[in-house]
Amino acid sequence: MPTPNWQRSIKRREDWEQAAARLQDGELALLGLWGEPGFAHMALMEQTTDACVVLSVECPANRYPSVGRVHAPAIRPERALRDLVGLEPEGLPDTRPWLRHDGDYRFLPAEGESLHQIPVGPVHAGIIEPGHFRFTANGETVVRLEERLGYAHKGVNALMAGASLERAAALAGRLSGDSTVACSLAFAQAVEAALELEIPPRAAWLRALLAELERLANHLGDIGAVCNDAAFAILHAQFGLLRERVLRAADACFGHRLMMDRVVPGGVSCDLPPDGERRLRALVAQVRKDFPDLIEVYENTASLKDRTVGTGILTPALARQYAAGGFVGRASGRDFDARRTPGYAPYEALHFEVPVVHAGDVNARVWIRIREVEQSLALIEQILARLPPGSLACPDGPRSGRDAGEGAALVEGFRGDIFAWVRITPDGRVERCHLRDPSWFQWPLLEAAIEGNIVADFPLCNKSFNCSYSGHDL
Repeated sequence: MPTPNWQRSIKRREDWEQAAARLQDGELALLGLWGEPGFAHMALMEQTTDACVVLSVECPANRYPSVGRVHAPAIRPERALRDLVGLEPEGLPDTRPWLRHDGDYRFLPAEGESLHQIPVGPVHAGIIEPGHFRFTANGETVVRLEERLGYAHKGVNALMAGASLERAAALAGRLSGDSTVACSLAFAQAVEAALELEIPPRAAWLRALLAELERLANHLGDIGAVCNDAAFAILHAQFGLLRERVLRAADACFGHRLMMDRVVPGGVSCDLPPDGERRLRALVAQVRKDFPDLIEVYENTASLKDRTVGTGILTPALARQYAAGGFVGRASGRDFDARRTPGYAPYEALHFEVPVVHAGDVNARVWIRIREVEQSLALIEQILARLPPGSLACPDGPRSGRDAGEGAALVEGFRGDIFAWVRITPDGRVERCHLRDPSWFQWPLLEAAIEGNIVADFPLCNKSFNCSYSGHDL
């Protein structure tokens, strides 16, 4: 099944503004907003037909009509676009810098009696990524949370411009280390769409195997980490042990614990070894044996459920407005999974369910992860049973396709959908590339979910979202 290409069309200002109005009305979902000198681009999905498109608008004097003026999820991408490219969104309601940290920064005010502010970060306790959180609280109750991110900015878009496909693929795999397979897959599929390249079936199935192993490891780690933030260290240790088993199996089968650089444009860079199927079946059997007992402990520990049930509620309306993907969206009723829509090989030949609940609290986000662990185990078994023979990549790699073009892709990572867009020059180099991590549309929702909760519940809410700093900061 070839990677479907997305249509890109250059629109007049009036058409761009009409698309923004349709976003405001909920007819469209925003999948990404980025730009280059002279042009702004946004990726959209029709909510009723699931059709995907990339719209572009010319920016005379580097100005264009702001989408964030009418659709709040576009505000942060447009702030970043001003800092990265110098495009000015006309009418943007928040003109503060996003990635530039020099000078004073005005956090949004909150009005009321007996309010105080609590600054946290950007440097945190432990070995975690940097981000600043400014709490406004009334006693212990959070009235407003505002995040300031961008401290992990690496200049990925600029580094990709002019890079070879091999170099750009390596950069894509390092956008967010815990999603290296998913980010690499999104980039590879965008390249393959641009070059009209169809990869061998075995490569597509191995990619799915890598992706499900990555999803499994991250969900196991996250469930344990949420328990740890509720002071239940025993479950944290036990889930951490299962995650370690997955990482060791990945290392034994694919030569890298995180499976970095295994998905490349045109296919995959390594095959499953002779004992790989045995190792992975043993892993699945071990997780199936231990996982239910741990979940029973989670479900039947009253003090733990007291911390997770009803805490950090994200409403279905906000999840829809921000097109929240992954466990964040599905825990708040948004039934979306990029493996199914728009879909990509080999998932059309695999049976899996997309779990959805509507409670929207920390407990709901944990249960989505639990159900997805079960689904990934079943998918790994299906892939191993049906893995087709054949080559791992196109004979000449990306050179098997046409010489140049543009392509886009939407891939399901463990956090949600990852969007990639790339333009390739006739000499086979990347002219422009944009990668959008799910966290762009999930970080703002964390701010909404924590309001009305106590400050001590923020670590729990934060881990239940587990947004990426690095993936967001580009």
